Order: sequence, then C-alpha cells, then structure tokens
Amino acid sequence: MPTPRPIGFWLKLVDRMIDEQFASTLDEHGVTRRQWQLLNVLQQEPATEEQLDAAVAPFLSEEQDETSAEHLAELVDSGWVQLAASRYELLERGRTALERLSGVVAAQRTLITDGLTQEQYDDTLAVLERMARNLGWRD
Repeated sequence: MPTPRPIGFWLKLVDRMIDEQFASTLDEHGVTRRQWQLLNVLQQEPATEEQLDAAVAPFLSEEQDETSAEHLAELVDSGWVQLAASRYELLERGRTALERLSGVVAAQRTLITDGLTQEQYDDTLAVLERMARNLGWRD
C-alpha cells in the first residue's frame, strides 16, 4: 500500500488548482482574483487601502511588497470603484459587475465541492482553521 501524501502536498496542490481555476474563470470576465476579492470586501462598506490590504493579506505577496492599490487602479479606471476621502467605494457599475460575476464564481465553487456534504465542507474548514491557529495565526 502506498504511503499517503502529507497534508502539505494536498494543501499546496488544491490551493494552486483553485488559484488557476479562478484566475482562468475570472480572466474571461476581465478581472483578476484579487480584484474579485476586493470587490467583495467593498460590497460590505467603503474601506481605506490599509483596511483592504488587511482583508486580503493572505493573498498579497509580502516578498514583492504587493498592496491592494495595484489591483484597485484598474477597477477605478473602469468606473467600478472610486477613491474619495482616502476610502475606496464600490460604484453601481461595480455592483452590477459583481452580481454578474457572483454567478460565475458560485458555479466554480459548486464544481470544487462536488461530492462533499455541507458537513464535510464545514469540518474541512474547521480543521484547517484549527491548524492555522495551532501554527500561530490570529485574526
């Protein structure tokens, strides 16, 4: 019987594959995954660059000093987001785009979780959160 692969293998593989799938899917609609994430944060309420950086921190490259501003610039240029008084705000055009994209992303998530019960999915999230906290992650 072959030795099971360690959790690190599966985490990196699934993470990479999710990134690739979402990048491909969202690219077809003219946005990046980071832009999608930022639009979702801004859907809740306007936010400063620092707040947005914190919200998407796990996805920004520390090595490249990446910030959310790089991803927001195109959204501002497209009229989906505006910057006013140091806060980014989702505009109606951005809300419409986000609503359209939400269906595309929902279909992608359904594909990813095919064959899993809601309980299995919830258990997986709880286990991964516990592991992250065991390793020192704090929110």
